[in-house]
Amino acid sequence: MAKNKTHKGTKKRVRLTAGGRLMRRRAFGSHLLTKKSANRKRKFRKAAEVVTADTGRLRSLLGR
Repeated sequence: MAKNKTHKGTKKRVRLTAGGRLMRRRAFGSHLLTKKSANRKRKFRKAAEVVTADTGRLRSLLGR
């Protein structure tokens, strides 16, 4: 049986931690930043964990 290929778009957006969790970037932090508060912009810098409902689908796209 052939191996599953890694989905390159997913590979660029999601990373797997040593503990097996999937981490992603937060949305809305790239432009139109003047109207957003400093507290909100600071939170955009942190990576967010992928929702449990999406982890199975993303793992299969990553080939894991």
